[in-house]
Amino acid sequence: MRKILDALYWTCGVLAGIFMIGIAVCILTSLAGAIFGFIARSMDDFAGFSMAASAFLGLSYTFKSDEHIRVTLAIQRFHGKTRRGLEIWCHILAAILAGFFAYYSVKLAVVSWQIEEVSVGLIPVPVWIPQLGMAVGTVMLTVAVLDRLVGLLTARVSPDQVRQVVMES
Repeated sequence: MRKILDALYWTCGVLAGIFMIGIAVCILTSLAGAIFGFIARSMDDFAGFSMAASAFLGLSYTFKSDEHIRVTLAIQRFHGKTRRGLEIWCHILAAILAGFFAYYSVKLAVVSWQIEEVSVGLIPVPVWIPQLGMAVGTVMLTVAVLDRLVGLLTARVSPDQVRQVVMES
């Protein structure tokens, strides 16, 4: 299971990087159009779609890599069972919030697909397609937070070492 989850996080990170490249391609295409006199239709729309997909798909990989801003400034003052309890409480809260965000992101994409909503740009794009990046990204963030929470709850080490063990697993 560990290898599958790590592969999913890594895949989301790679997809986020690909969408970052997509942003650059859209911007360069728009610039080339301005310089060489051709119209690059809806490149700003596609750059925005790519930016959203990149941001949301990168959430789980960034969380797993322990690169998100955390509340360690407050938690680092505590040790032992108090710190472990605070870590667990923070991860439970994060799982609840990420779960709500994931639920409504998926619901938004499904509704957009059902009503066949399209973007308002020069090139009409079914809105569920760019919303899919947000939905997948928030679902994977929820999985990553729950994964870390399970690691915290099942760790068999001292409370101050929980974070290191979870990162290594």
